[in-house]
Amino acid sequence: MHKPIIVVSLLLAASCQQANPQSETTTTAQGSAAAAPAKSVTPQSNLPPLDPKNIVSIAVGSKDHTTLVTALKAADYVPSVANPGPLTVFAPTNAAFEKLPAGTVDGLLKPEKKDDLREVLKYHVTTSVYETKDMKDGDTLSMANGAKATLHVKDGKVTINEANVVASIRASNGIVHVVDGVLLPPKK
Repeated sequence: MHKPIIVVSLLLAASCQQANPQSETTTTAQGSAAAAPAKSVTPQSNLPPLDPKNIVSIAVGSKDHTTLVTALKAADYVPSVANPGPLTVFAPTNAAFEKLPAGTVDGLLKPEKKDDLREVLKYHVTTSVYETKDMKDGDTLSMANGAKATLHVKDGKVTINEANVVASIRASNGIVHVVDGVLLPPKK
């Protein structure tokens, strides 16, 4: 059975460069940068107070990442992903989760599947900050679950395993690479 997962477990200290409080820089997979207006993210009542520029706040403020936020909450990973980092998170969109076989996400959100959900989420996170401009074809990243993921770069476009990096957003505790597919950990 395939299992989707996304974020953290190995969240180390050492805060990354703070983003400009007035704007957020978004970098496309092709390396161009654009300033996005700053959004004030109001944490939901079941979330701890969050730095408005950290990875969790960015996900909470995105209408395209509600499934990921739900998964983070179900796995009790919100505090881990809000850690000072530095982290690189490959964040699948809601549409990426919808590509999974019917019932996969609902199954993983069940309390008895928490360990499976955590494995999937940890396979979307690595320590340090990896910018797309520094990624090379064939590089491998050690993910938080201990498995490796492979990067491919062709004509300036980056993929990790089979998922395309469609945008990148710097955060106060690392970087978020928005991906169009859920990274499934290799079977053990």
